[in-house]
Amino acid sequence: MLLTELLKPLKVVKTAGRPTDGIEISDLVCDSRRMVAGAMFVAVRGVAVDAHKFVPQVVADGAAAVVCEQLPDEISDRVSYIVVDDSAMALALLASAWNGYPSEKLNLVGVTGTNGKTTTATLMYEMAQLLGYKAGLISTVRNIVDKTVIHAEQTTPDPLTLNSLLRQMVETGCQYAFMEVSSHACVQHRIDGLRFRGGIFTNLTRDHLDYHKTVENYINAKKYFFDHLPADAFALVNIDDKVGQVMVQNSRAEKHTYSLRSMADFKGKIIESRLNGTLLGINGREIEVLFTGRFNAYNLTAVYGASLLLGFPEEEVAVKMSLLVPVAGRFQTLLSPRGYTAIVDYAHTPDALVNVLSAIREVTGTNGKIITVVGAGGNRDKGKRPIMAREAASRSDRLILTSDNPRFEDPEEILRDMEAGLDADARRHTIKITDRREAIKAATCFAEPGDVVLVAGKGHEDYQEVKGVKHHFDDKEVIEALFEEERKG
Repeated sequence: MLLTELLKPLKVVKTAGRPTDGIEISDLVCDSRRMVAGAMFVAVRGVAVDAHKFVPQVVADGAAAVVCEQLPDEISDRVSYIVVDDSAMALALLASAWNGYPSEKLNLVGVTGTNGKTTTATLMYEMAQLLGYKAGLISTVRNIVDKTVIHAEQTTPDPLTLNSLLRQMVETGCQYAFMEVSSHACVQHRIDGLRFRGGIFTNLTRDHLDYHKTVENYINAKKYFFDHLPADAFALVNIDDKVGQVMVQNSRAEKHTYSLRSMADFKGKIIESRLNGTLLGINGREIEVLFTGRFNAYNLTAVYGASLLLGFPEEEVAVKMSLLVPVAGRFQTLLSPRGYTAIVDYAHTPDALVNVLSAIREVTGTNGKIITVVGAGGNRDKGKRPIMAREAASRSDRLILTSDNPRFEDPEEILRDMEAGLDADARRHTIKITDRREAIKAATCFAEPGDVVLVAGKGHEDYQEVKGVKHHFDDKEVIEALFEEERKG
């Protein structure tokens, strides 16, 4: 691609070195280790590393052009240097141009919020597929191009990966694409340069304060997405959340609302709830769904609303809602041979734990005990640890605190941080078992017929990260192995 063509979306501050006319770019990279001769290198100032320090190296490796915020001390006359105000933003715009502006050829819908992003985006993808459309998905659990599954590394990938996935969707004939939009992605400009057909806001509770530092910063990160939606897009927000309307106060998009408690464009209602499903009312229709809990009722109401806003036929949407299936690691229900139920859920914030445990209690009432196994991730927001333990203890008959992904922290220290949130009464029905497998096993041993064992925090993840190494670990696999032992013994 010609450099002059590639630079069209950018606001260039100045150039240096070789003139930009007539230069052919062979590749676009932001990782100096992937440099090839004739490529353009974008020097982004990251959280841990400032890529500007690698500019001399990529020049020596044959870079044809370098995009940077600050010129290096030595300028090569063999390289075009393009100075911009923000390299991260430039990378997103360049990635879109390099891949042929794929988002403009798709009906792209983004989902943002603290909880429910994965479920809502995935169910939108499933809905489109069930209605006979080719669609793509970009999520925490997996990326999908039509029906081809691609492993996901991040909730929202870097701009090069993201635009490459969207391009693949276009080439495969996809008409729709659904993606999670994380707060990190907004702040780091990963979604800049994308044209969205719509945006969905699920909710906002405490999370990622290790990165954003304040709740206000976290809110503004999410709001950035809606602030940049085009006028012909829709913005569908949960108005039962106190910041729902704040999200769209400066948005040019067409505004729509959904709710379980208030008057809204799309009004949901739980008519009957069980551990394996719910009779849900939406705008006067009764729909049987394979999901449980108020939080899932919100997700499904959003899916219904967004489907109609995309122009999907209302009658067909109502029928297909009953065929949607839960996402891996999101309130996955497993029935023990001994008559108790195990649930695997990704809940890793205080609010998510409250949602899941409240959903379980609504169904079980006082007919069975709730035994909760939960931990907290290392090298993340420490402030939520005691809150998570307190919320879990107050809604469980027995609590087992265990290891999650300790990363580079001492798991015992993480458990002490969690235990600090418990009063004397809560501590009496709480134990600590650092080994997650043993903790899950203990919970199943405590369980009796009619009880529910909730294993929370990791959901779909199939690893535990310890000291920078990922070891295979899958909560669902562990539970199924224990069930097999029950059958034999």
